[in-house]
Amino acid sequence: MASSALDPTSHRSRRQTPMPLVYRYLGDKRFAYTLPRALSLQILHPGNAASLVEHVHGGLWAHKSRAVGQMVYIAYSNRDLRSVMRTAHSHVKGVDSAGVRYHSLNPELFFYQHATYLDALYTSIDLFHGGIGNAEKEQLYRECKLWYAKYDISDRAQPDTYREFVDYSEDFVSTKLRMSPEAGQLLEETLNPPTWYPRRVPPAAIRAMLHPRAAELLGIKPSTGDRIALKTFVKRTNVRLALTPHPYEMMASARHNPND
Repeated sequence: MASSALDPTSHRSRRQTPMPLVYRYLGDKRFAYTLPRALSLQILHPGNAASLVEHVHGGLWAHKSRAVGQMVYIAYSNRDLRSVMRTAHSHVKGVDSAGVRYHSLNPELFFYQHATYLDALYTSIDLFHGGIGNAEKEQLYRECKLWYAKYDISDRAQPDTYREFVDYSEDFVSTKLRMSPEAGQLLEETLNPPTWYPRRVPPAAIRAMLHPRAAELLGIKPSTGDRIALKTFVKRTNVRLALTPHPYEMMASARHNPND
């Protein structure tokens, strides 16, 4: 296969789908390393936690490897894959521990789960890439809206700008999240991934990268040692990936030909 087909940041890919920042950062393995942050927020949403307990079999991180791999594949593809998310989530429904019904295709619940991935994406850029400026944050968010549109899910819950997204996130995590029995069942595996890319991340580093609201609700107080572990992991990861041929800095689901 030609190298340009493997390189999601190639000129050809950028021309066909105008998401250069998404292509640069989303498929990077370093995004995958921040996924415990996203999952810790997901399990604190009662409906989402119930769906993971009731509908995920064979391991939480094995499920995430498939689900996140699929969403990354969709982001990097130029094919019409709009039916994929609806088909995959149509059966995911039930009642949470408080007796509230949930359905994973509910636009508010679906976008919240997506929002946790956006939060992890921006966090990965801050941790591993030195951060980006406000203009690039807004550009990345505009591109992420194009990515979300590929799911063909109602965008009624999606804020219009990055600044509005930050406000949405702060309000949501402060008012809608809580520790539930299902979250308790999922906590150990969330913080100690046994498989896929996140298994490389030391538990101490995972504790240090948690969203502050998630850490509070989960009763976790990251220590100085945890923060040192995260800095060490970031440094070693960046050194290792700097010696890796560019296409293989990326997750496998980001290395396909965009027309495949």
